[in-house]
This record gives sequence, structure tokens and C-alpha cells, in this order.
Amino acid sequence: MADEVLYRRAGPVAWLTINRPQARNALDRAVRQGLFAGFDRFAADDAAVLVLTGAGEEAFSAGGDLKEMAEVKLEVPPPDFLPQLGRNVHLDKPVIAAVNGVAYGGGFLLAQNCDLCLAADTARFGITEARWGRGAPWAALLPRLIPPRVALQLLLTADPIDARRAYEVGLVNEVVPAAELPARAQAWGERIAANAPLSVRAGKAMVHQAPERPRAEAFALAEALFEPAYLGADAQEGPRAFREKRPPRWTGR
Repeated sequence: MADEVLYRRAGPVAWLTINRPQARNALDRAVRQGLFAGFDRFAADDAAVLVLTGAGEEAFSAGGDLKEMAEVKLEVPPPDFLPQLGRNVHLDKPVIAAVNGVAYGGGFLLAQNCDLCLAADTARFGITEARWGRGAPWAALLPRLIPPRVALQLLLTADPIDARRAYEVGLVNEVVPAAELPARAQAWGERIAANAPLSVRAGKAMVHQAPERPRAEAFALAEALFEPAYLGADAQEGPRAFREKRPPRWTGR
């Protein structure tokens, strides 16, 4: 992996950091390639949770590198222009966005596509494409996360919202002081990692897949997704650990 994107482990939690603070972590070609490589590394790693964040205190990511776009005369971005979970990146393990500053354009895309989102109180979220004559087809799923009129506000005005407003409309799970964000994201990751892996992965899959199906199909899908958790060895380990008053020793089987 290039220096533009850093990968590290902190116990059961992996950290993927966009490392262009001098350019507000803009998403040039090297960063985009590094993000794909980082997600691939996490998929192959035994880390239970990934935290995605940006270097420095100013930006999670200010979005696409407009200077690079102007040089290459980018028109419609290809589907693999940026990692999008569930579209061109498929992970059954949870990903948390730790938004440490502005998340504009492609940075908003990355935060939107993570399973959970924590934000510093200094964070701001914006879909700025209309300001620069660009498009935001990646925001098609945004009305599933926030009210449609809030999505329209972001798309049509190109004005950002702050972290508190993002929390109020359901885009963000928690807002914390900026200095506390890394520790809080690590704590969320460790809390998730302490749970049974099969149950966690089935829960993620259910939330992402069930809404696309009619009611009866959604229940059938959920039952199929959780069946391995019910039938696996960990389903016996959990009650046994409770009875013996000790932490469970999960095997992921």
C-alpha cells in the first residue's frame, strides 16, 4: 500500500487512514487505489472491525481531487472510481467511519457507505457536486438513511450540515469532542469485536438486504442469514460462558 493510505491494527480493530492532510485528504488516484487495497487487506485480515478515518484535524476527506479531475478531463466516473460497500467492495465485517473533519463529495460517499458513523463535533457533511458542475449518483441510497427532504437540501443547495444536525437526522450514530474521536471509535470497534462474529455478520447482512424485499421474504432471508449463528459452536459457547460467569471464547464457527 502507498503512503497515501495507511493500514494498522489495534487489537481486534483495523484502522484505514487517508493520509493526505496537506490536501485535505482529497481522493486522488493514489488514495483511491490505496482505499481499495486497504479494504482488500481488511477482508483477508482476522481483524473484526475496520475504522476508516482521515489524517489531521481538518478533514475526513474533502472529496475528489478537482485539480486531477481537470487535468484528466474526467467525465462520468466508472463504477470502481471509489470503494462503495455493497457495490464494488463486499465485506461481511463491520466498517465504522470516524469523521474527524469535513466530509464533502467523495468523502461524504465514503462515510455514507460505512455501516456506522461517529463524528467529531467539528465535522461537516456536504454534497458539493452541484457547486462544481459534477454529479452525485452515489447518493441514490441516501434517502434510506435520512429524510428525503434533508437529502434534497444537501443535493440542491450544496451547503454542508454540521455534525449535530447529521446526528439529528440519523446520518451519524454519535458526536464526540474531536480529541476523543479516535478513542471512541476504538471503543466501538472493541465492543463489536467482543460479540459473536457470526451474529454480528448476520446482523449486518440483514439490515442491508432485508429492506429490499417484501415482508415475508425479509423474514425468510433473516432466518436464513442467522441459521449459521444458531447452529454453530458459538451458539453453545455463549450460554456456557454465561453459566460459568466468564467472557465467551468465540471461534467464529
